[in-house]
Amino acid sequence: MKTVQLGQGISYQDGLDFQKGAVNAVLDGGGEETLFLLEHAPVYTIGRQRDQSSLRNPAALPAPVFETNRGGQATYHGPGQLVGYPILDLRERNRDLHAHLRGIEEALILTCRDFDIPATRREGLTGVWVENRKLASIGVGVRKWISMHGFAINVTSDSLLPFFAITPCGIDGVIMSCVEQEAGKPVSVDEFATAFIPRFTEAFGQP
Repeated sequence: MKTVQLGQGISYQDGLDFQKGAVNAVLDGGGEETLFLLEHAPVYTIGRQRDQSSLRNPAALPAPVFETNRGGQATYHGPGQLVGYPILDLRERNRDLHAHLRGIEEALILTCRDFDIPATRREGLTGVWVENRKLASIGVGVRKWISMHGFAINVTSDSLLPFFAITPCGIDGVIMSCVEQEAGKPVSVDEFATAFIPRFTEAFGQP
């Protein structure tokens, strides 16, 4: 498995294209499992579904909306947030989407704890939390059992304000938080990414 760090300001379409290329390479038999890490240019995304009320008023949002092929309701991506797209061959991992989601959560939780943040799960709610405050959103998709999409974790306070314009993940009253608020000290996206990579490898290793 390889890690590719794409940097800052990546458009959502470019991130999707990188994923599709990696998925096709795995399906063709010559591609390697890949973890893409990046920061997106500001964008709101939502899964393809009839109920899009979590966007509230799409015309009034301060960034464009992108409808995509992941599960879940509205979320925001932008500067100060680490986005990760694991392209994994679930055919070699028992075709278990539930285990895939729990593995992403576990890698994020352990990384948060490396920064002395008591992160955890909440029963019935996908993502990473500190008490009732949400740090990370997770939404995945699969194509012929190759995983796409992944997670977004708020690292710096710059990532938080745009969430006020939507109902994040369709959960009324959710409080969005970030790593540096919960850690009580500055933490950069690069710092968090560097700590996350070995935790992700621990959670997933080789198939």
